Amino acid sequence: MTVIQTRVLTKRYGGSKVAALDSLSIDVGEGVTGVVGANGAGKSTLIKILLGLLSPTSGDATVLGHDIRTEGEAIRTAVGYMPEHDCLPPDMRAIDFVVHMGRVSGLPPAAARERAADVLRHVGLAEERYRLMGGYSTGMKQRAKLAQALVHDPRLVMLDEPTNGLDPAAREDMLALVRRIGHDFGIPVLVTSHLLGELERISDHVVVLDAGHLLRSEATTAFTADTGHVLVEVLGEDAQSRMGQALAARGVAWQPRGQLLEIDPADAPPDALRDIVRDLAAELGLGLVRIQPQTGRLEDVFREEVPA
Repeated sequence: MTVIQTRVLTKRYGGSKVAALDSLSIDVGEGVTGVVGANGAGKSTLIKILLGLLSPTSGDATVLGHDIRTEGEAIRTAVGYMPEHDCLPPDMRAIDFVVHMGRVSGLPPAAARERAADVLRHVGLAEERYRLMGGYSTGMKQRAKLAQALVHDPRLVMLDEPTNGLDPAAREDMLALVRRIGHDFGIPVLVTSHLLGELERISDHVVVLDAGHLLRSEATTAFTADTGHVLVEVLGEDAQSRMGQALAARGVAWQPRGQLLEIDPADAPPDALRDIVRDLAAELGLGLVRIQPQTGRLEDVFREEVPA
């Protein structure tokens, strides 16, 4: 089921010739959809347009079947939104804030309080819900923002940089929550990030933006599929260069990939290639750490498709 659809969506600010979004056409379905791109790629602009908070310069889009130009209020009623920047009133308790946001979304008082307690427990703030949010850590503030996005039982959730400013442990917890929303709760999620590895791990579908342009929009498995190449890691003095020279002498082409050697197995059958690498490592006195198939990564999209 398609929950978001855009067609040649374009946004220019003022008289600028540079577009924040340029002819963007995507379809977003159920599960977790990640929108990845550097700062300024158009991620936040896209979310604000989809919520009816910004008007596009041209093009069209629908969210849950609602037109962004004429049905913004209906969209915001049905969607849970977690903004990127800190927007929490420091002199309010989390429980009161989330109850208030539930009431704003149309819940009656008793239902709003019950839902607020539930979502604060789900995001890990059950014990801290009566504390003033001004004393919260960054991770707790992000959890409170997520709770208010969920309190009214939305049909779609949009999360703008939910891991922004988090330490590694808090980042892992937030990513687990995002995946749980999309899969355990069954609520479609649109989540943005400038960190490629995050979305690669939690998303079912990834949209890659660069300076407002769409680079790719595909299932995550299409990005991370086996490339057919082999990665080799060896240890020892000048290990990469020595192994590379030995492989070239055997007619096996290679190229460096960080500290690894990337080999095209077209030059030798897989079994023969493993034997060649093993024997060369032994002859050169190198430690053979691993031989493994190379899978694609989101960062490859930027290396291959974004002009230098």
